[in-house]
Amino acid sequence: MKAIVLVDEKWGIGNDGDQIIYIPGDLNYFRETTMGHPVILGRKTLATFPGGRPLKGRRNLILSRDPDFSPEGAEVFPDLDALLQVAPPDSFVIGGASVYEALLGRCDTAYVTKVHAEYPADRYFPDLDRAPEWRVEEEGPAQEESGILFHRVTYKRV
Repeated sequence: MKAIVLVDEKWGIGNDGDQIIYIPGDLNYFRETTMGHPVILGRKTLATFPGGRPLKGRRNLILSRDPDFSPEGAEVFPDLDALLQVAPPDSFVIGGASVYEALLGRCDTAYVTKVHAEYPADRYFPDLDRAPEWRVEEEGPAQEESGILFHRVTYKRV
């Protein structure tokens, strides 16, 4: 499995039920990177998508303990064990924080967009720079979009 995430300087990813910031170019990168692959996400993350609908062109595997939750175009799993029985190895973990926490240990690669600023956050991704089991494989150049400076880093599990 792989993880893909946008973080700020303190590894913040979310605030008050939404992503900390949206960068159109990074959304394109996300779409290109995950297209054709299964994505694993939580119910709250799905709610942040346009119309609260699953992503097109990808198999949407959603973790939710709510037995009545059944969005059209997605597969819902009540727990991690049930999900792991069907999740293919090329799946992308796309959030939120509790889903990352549950599955990061099963990922071999993490695609991280690092925003060069700090935003209000109440949800965080683990700091891979301080995690001995992760190393930087590739680091892209700084980019700017709409006054937001960021760069991308690919981490590999050691």
